Amino acid sequence: MRSRRMAAAVTTLAVVASGLVSAAVIGVGPVLADHCDPAEATQSPQASQTQQPDQDQNQDQGQQQDQGQNQDQGQQQDQDQGQQQDQNQQGQQQDQQGDQQGTGQAEDEQQAPQGGGIALLDPAQPPETGAPEDPEAGNPEAEPEQTAETFGRRRGGGNQPTRTPTPSPSQTQNPDDGGSTAEPSPTGSASPSPTGTGGAEEECADLGPFPEDFVDIRQVAPVNNDARAGRNGSRGTFVSQCGTNRNGHNNPDNFIVAPGVSNGAHHLHDYVGNLSTDAFSTDESLAAAGTTCRLGDKSTYFWPVLRDRRSDANATDPDGNVGQVLRPRAVTLQFRGNAASRVVAMPRFIRIITGDAKAATNGGANAKAGWSCSGFQNRISPDKYTLCPRGSQVLRILDFPSCWDGQNTDSANHRTHVVFPDQGGACPQGTRAIPQLRMTLAYNVPQGPSYAVDAFPEQKHNPVTDHGDFANVMPDRLMQFVVSCINRGRRC
Repeated sequence: MRSRRMAAAVTTLAVVASGLVSAAVIGVGPVLADHCDPAEATQSPQASQTQQPDQDQNQDQGQQQDQGQNQDQGQQQDQDQGQQQDQNQQGQQQDQQGDQQGTGQAEDEQQAPQGGGIALLDPAQPPETGAPEDPEAGNPEAEPEQTAETFGRRRGGGNQPTRTPTPSPSQTQNPDDGGSTAEPSPTGSASPSPTGTGGAEEECADLGPFPEDFVDIRQVAPVNNDARAGRNGSRGTFVSQCGTNRNGHNNPDNFIVAPGVSNGAHHLHDYVGNLSTDAFSTDESLAAAGTTCRLGDKSTYFWPVLRDRRSDANATDPDGNVGQVLRPRAVTLQFRGNAASRVVAMPRFIRIITGDAKAATNGGANAKAGWSCSGFQNRISPDKYTLCPRGSQVLRILDFPSCWDGQNTDSANHRTHVVFPDQGGACPQGTRAIPQLRMTLAYNVPQGPSYAVDAFPEQKHNPVTDHGDFANVMPDRLMQFVVSCINRGRRC
């Protein structure tokens, strides 16, 4: 009987030791990723993983106590029954270990990148190239342009800013602030940001985003923001096929709102189309460069990159844009008509921006972010990152203004020369409808609230700051073809 008690105790100690070793191994992870992944703010993986061995220990101790009580009460069990109990205990321990392994496998599967049957495909690539079955899909480490070295060449920056709060509705707005500028953002009274109680929480508070910046796509109300085309409206579309930046054209410049300023955006941009775009681009340099677009479209299309925040890549970035870059799996550049009139050709070299890279501090007057999921395009969140079901991709839908003043290719604030139609789709008096650009960017992202858009440091990666930029460098003949397709109701 004593030998059986000793055997049970040894078995218990072995299980506890094994559990503690497993918990220690599981708990190892990247320093910044553990601190700055928004998903970590809502749960503690180490606590949940180490809790199971404690439960096993309690169960084993309870079993020992029950056995000791039964034996002290004088209940006699023959040797066969004792052996059967030992076998049952071993079987329970094996089952519990198997459950732990199964739970770990399930958690690993939940962390798999999204993408599946309803994923959007890149219109510029053959179906088999842009399909989610691509072995590189959802694996940013396999893509050459997605390395920390890409972002180590930045100039400027400075110390990490102090925590900047999310603006209150009464905050002063500056509608003239254009897109990505290097000028200081306006200040105003605001509600405080979440505060931390320790070093890890403080580090996250300095970077953002926060758990409240995410929303389940199924909790977003369906909307229809597209005005119905009238009798005189133009219903056609044209898609410029320019790829997904497989050539790794990235820089933190913005020649439209910060010309001649290296790192003028303080966040990294993805570029498709014109191959030469940087801080020093001019009409002449753009016209002389090559392009990734078909049909000779030398226009430049760019937007801030999206990052996997579970990764420590780019950890030394002075602007706090930490994480592995996620290249879009599909980029759709669609030019659309106007609900109330025919469209006219946009002039070559016109510059157009959408959204406000400083909307978190400027207010929402110029914000135009649109976050959605494939299969849920009628649900668009203007101010929260979307959490999509498995098999669905995160979408960024960016609509550009399309009512041109008829004279200028740019303006002082980069906005007044091209404005948005009214709610009915009609352009304001004194303006003409031009083809409206809609960018739709599709991504395989980590499961859960673990991704963010690059942003100015003080914007805390707020999803409302999403924005896009465009400069038309289409040949005149191609632009006339675009206008013809749209006005004739064709899909080109």
